[in-house]
Amino acid sequence: MRGQLDGHRVAFLAADGVEQDELVEPRRAVEVAGGSTELLSIALGEIQAYRGDVEAADRFPVDLLVGRADLDSYDGLILPGGALGPDRLRTDDHAVAFVRHAMHIGKPVAAIGHGPWLLIETGAVSGRTLTSWPSLRTDIVNAGGTYVNEKVVVDRNLVTSRGTADLHSFCTALVGKFTQQPETVGWR
Repeated sequence: MRGQLDGHRVAFLAADGVEQDELVEPRRAVEVAGGSTELLSIALGEIQAYRGDVEAADRFPVDLLVGRADLDSYDGLILPGGALGPDRLRTDDHAVAFVRHAMHIGKPVAAIGHGPWLLIETGAVSGRTLTSWPSLRTDIVNAGGTYVNEKVVVDRNLVTSRGTADLHSFCTALVGKFTQQPETVGWR
């Protein structure tokens, strides 16, 4: 993976309650592949990560408010999971608009665990096949998507994965997808 993302800049969108390993491991994969990362959130300062949604883990400094971020300056977007963080993000208009625009223009997007909640909120899962944490299955189907129980699924510009047990497959797939050119046609 070394050098595959040289010169690429990848945004991570997360909030308090993010699943620590689903933030840390993809960031490490992007950086090992030569890319740079920036943490976007809905409030400045630091976000609190958790393990298993109940055990407080590390805090991470936020680089930029999502409402001030320019999507065109990123080569890809990663949505880590954890039940708490994505639930906070899907109620924030700026976060939803940022993800909706990324999907609309075909920017590479990767979401793991509960991260697809943001995709559901944007309307971007209709007609897509994806995976997620198993409890999102009904949400995905109700939003017009097809849920499959696989380690990782790639559907056009979108990479999805079930959770921390699948991080190796997720990281490999997202680095591969982020090295490709953006899709020429978005979802709408």
